[in-house]
Amino acid sequence: MNTIHVDVVSAEESIYTGEARFVALPGESGELGIYPRHTPLITRIKAGSVRIETADGGEEFVFVAGGILEVQPDRVTVLSDTAIRGKDLDEEKAKEAVAWARPSVARSATVRSPSARCCRWSPARRSSRTRCVWCPR
Repeated sequence: MNTIHVDVVSAEESIYTGEARFVALPGESGELGIYPRHTPLITRIKAGSVRIETADGGEEFVFVAGGILEVQPDRVTVLSDTAIRGKDLDEEKAKEAVAWARPSVARSATVRSPSARCCRWSPARRSSRTRCVWCPR
């Protein structure tokens, strides 16, 4: 059987090590699918789910908060600051975290950056006669 060795490592521990038939993960430019004998590759990955189809036909899920992917023909290595096994996720804790973060997200959504007020980004300001303080004219 054709397999590839997979290592998923966080800053704290090794999350997954084993043989797999296929690995799918969120690359920076889109979804990546890795089979054995894949062309060598190093790229950044986005936050999301790493799906590992194990050699015995099962599936493992690991959720990562971004990181680096290295692919060799016989090995896949995922390095992430934060990663958690899918089976270790607790729905109640996740709901508590969302409830705790919601007020902060709402506050930050009302704060606008200088670039959002800049005449280059706002058609109303671009047509006005007032000078924009954020961009030179």
